[in-house]
Amino acid sequence: MNRREIIQRLLLTAIGGVLMGLATEPWGLWGFAWVALVPLWVNCLTIAKIPAETRSVSPLQMLNGLKLPLIFALIWGIGYYGIALFWITGIHPMTWLGIPGLASLAIALFCWSFITLWGTALVMVWTGLFLILSAVETRHGASLHSAIFLALTRVLIGTALWCGLESLWSSGALWWSSLSYTQSFGNLIILHLGQISGPTTVTAILLIVNGLIAEGLIFDQNQKTVKLLILALIFFISSHILGLILYSRPLNNNPEQALKVGIIQGNIPNEIKLNPVGFLQALQGYTTGYITLANQGVDLVLTPETALPFFWTDPIQRHNSSFYQAILKEKVPALVGSFALKEEGYTNSLFSINQDGKIISEYDKINLVPLGEFIPFSEILGQFIRRLSPLEATLIHGKPGQTFQTPFGQATVGICYDSAFASHFRNQTAQGGEFILTASNDAHYSSTMLAQHHALDVMRAIENDRWTIRATNTGYSAVVDPHGRTLWLSHHNTYELYADIIYRYQTQTLYVRWGNWLMPVLLIIGITVFFIKIDLFS
Repeated sequence: MNRREIIQRLLLTAIGGVLMGLATEPWGLWGFAWVALVPLWVNCLTIAKIPAETRSVSPLQMLNGLKLPLIFALIWGIGYYGIALFWITGIHPMTWLGIPGLASLAIALFCWSFITLWGTALVMVWTGLFLILSAVETRHGASLHSAIFLALTRVLIGTALWCGLESLWSSGALWWSSLSYTQSFGNLIILHLGQISGPTTVTAILLIVNGLIAEGLIFDQNQKTVKLLILALIFFISSHILGLILYSRPLNNNPEQALKVGIIQGNIPNEIKLNPVGFLQALQGYTTGYITLANQGVDLVLTPETALPFFWTDPIQRHNSSFYQAILKEKVPALVGSFALKEEGYTNSLFSINQDGKIISEYDKINLVPLGEFIPFSEILGQFIRRLSPLEATLIHGKPGQTFQTPFGQATVGICYDSAFASHFRNQTAQGGEFILTASNDAHYSSTMLAQHHALDVMRAIENDRWTIRATNTGYSAVVDPHGRTLWLSHHNTYELYADIIYRYQTQTLYVRWGNWLMPVLLIIGITVFFIKIDLFS
């Protein structure tokens, strides 16, 4: 393969990664995701140089054979994650934190590069493992009649590997970009398959369709190419038909389970939030908004993440606030974003306050924002990352297994970054959560992040079959029904009040009951088929 051809293939692979990035919000070109992985799949399989007898090959020889495919994976991953996560650079400028302009830019670029490469590592690991297993598959020289079988096996193994790696990556602190979220919120039909086994279901379907198209293009026999492309089309259509069936089910809105919820979007810029002017503006804005919504007859008022930036657990600070006094007067329960003082530090929390002003429940944010609310890998990277972090890492993680009670039943709750973790919501719903509440403050980032955050909450609403209420500081606050349809969406950087009816559900989707059961099933089937095929072609 000459240099020109390699450059052409690299360019095509990079375009594939960029197209996958453009499938995410706010661009929302979700159709690209169904073909964006094809260039990487085709190019890596056709340029890999892994020796036929892998048992006698040293790790260095194996790595040398994978060198070019791994470069392709690096390029594709940077294209995808670099585009999808570019919103991170919105933390610049941080002059309001006392950080000079150049240092602020350096921090923003570091954060963007770090999280982009962390996601890209998943793609590179997948590529390496996939090609090693593919070399074992093809080293015996399969006959023509078995070529399609081998192609289908590669598709299955590639899908199982990707889903397994996504599950592994999502168990860590740095997670955002599952392939599944490229479909939110433009393709609500396919997102309904998340009710089966969470985001893994959608990711698996994307991998299978991309893989079948890629395997069809690899063949130089027209008959086999057409068969695999038709199979890809059939799988694409049938998966959407199943999603449409789930999407078409009528909502079970029982009037006896109705709840009128009010939302306050305070629109307090981070630049002033923690100084006296910002504190007074927040207190006045949320108090006025609460009273207005109470007069509209709402049952419950939801505020954003850290709407009132003081320790709500401190009786003196709480009692002296106008917001608390308004609760005592209006007698309307509220869900208040604030802080809770603990022995080992403090938490970013949401408090459930009844009509008498008493705290009946508290949820402490579990998934803190890396480099903003805590230092990831601090034991390894130490003072290097600590110097780059724009905030002091003094917050502590909430404990897993929390439940959140409101005066109107149990809710499933997420604060900001929690929205990226599907299992976080699934676990609470399985324990009795009847509706979803999310409170966020995305003022640090660009509007791109706001759109993606909303897209994640749309997925959580569908997966859990729950009405969802979003309250954010600067946008986008929203009301989302269990089918993922956004019934109301606020504007960006505006002060807004809104009230609407939601319904409490007790239903449980297959995902809520069984969790991500598809991932281990795929791995077991993939491993089984792999060893059966080795036996057949040895």
